[in-house]
Amino acid sequence: MNDLSDIQLLQQFRQASGDSPGAALRQQIFKVLVTRYQKKLYWHIRRMLVDHDDTDDVLQNTFIKVWRALDGFKEDAQLYTWLYRIATNETLSFIRQRKADLQVRFGDVEYSIENKLQDDNFFCGDEIQKKLQLAIQTLPEKQRLVFNMKYFEEMRYEDMSAVLDTSVGALKASYHHAVKKIEAYIRNTSQAMS
Repeated sequence: MNDLSDIQLLQQFRQASGDSPGAALRQQIFKVLVTRYQKKLYWHIRRMLVDHDDTDDVLQNTFIKVWRALDGFKEDAQLYTWLYRIATNETLSFIRQRKADLQVRFGDVEYSIENKLQDDNFFCGDEIQKKLQLAIQTLPEKQRLVFNMKYFEEMRYEDMSAVLDTSVGALKASYHHAVKKIEAYIRNTSQAMS
């Protein structure tokens, strides 16, 4: 079953009936999809949230939404685009909720992110990588998202356009502005340290 395409898996998922063998087949197909996309979606979310536990929570919510909506997936986009859109929306919702809950100043957020990076067992970067991550976290949500998708995931602008429902031109502009802000942040923090 692992060698089937997304389209073939979706066809089998829809054809499986609600009876016991059909339900088991649907769960098995869903498990294949989760295995296929879990790592990519994890890192997509993680780059926005930084924290491993928060990322796991959002990833779990993403797959719950996917499970509930998979029957209604109309295939007007690629499956991975649809999954990224759900993961992105869940991540942005989480960020907005966290901001509303915490009502913290920007400096507190930056300090918190730096502590999370230092305490994170999964982060094994050097000083410049830490600066890069801190710089990314200072970006507005949309620029951060576009930068992560382009820089780390090497996603094409056309695919990002489908995920974010934004024009390619606007995405290119967001990426350009993000790069300039990151360069300025790293330059300023380097100058401040010397």
